[in-house]
Amino acid sequence: MDQPSDSAFDFEEWVLLAKTDPQAFEAKRAEEIARLIAKASPHSQSRLHGLQWKIDMERQRASNPLSSCMRIFNLMWDSVYGERGLLEALYRLEGHSPLPERPPADVLELRRRHPDQQHSKLSYPSTHP
Repeated sequence: MDQPSDSAFDFEEWVLLAKTDPQAFEAKRAEEIARLIAKASPHSQSRLHGLQWKIDMERQRASNPLSSCMRIFNLMWDSVYGERGLLEALYRLEGHSPLPERPPADVLELRRRHPDQQHSKLSYPSTHP
C-alpha cells in the first residue's frame, strides 16, 4: 500500500539532522508542526496551537530530553485522567456524574539492601507476616 507523500516520514533522516544540525532540526520540526496545524479546521487550529504551546513550554522547562519526554507523557495522561479529561467526558456521555472516587493505592515500603548483599540479586519486602 502506497503512502501519500504528505505522510512519508523518514525517521533516520530526522535522527541524522538532529545529531548533525540541532538548529536545523528544530526549524524543520516547527515547520512540520505549523504545516499540520494549518491543515486542521479553523476551530481545531486554535486548540492545536494551544496544545503545541503547552508542549513547547514543557520542553523548555525540562532539564534534559528524558525529562522533556516524561513531562509531555504526564501532560498526555492528565488530559485523559485529569479533571475534565477524556475519562470524565466519557463517563458523563454515559449519563453518569460525577466520576466515582478512586480507591487509595497501596503504598509499598522499599527497604535498603544490606551492604553485604550482592547487587545482582533483587530483594523485595515480604508481603506476608
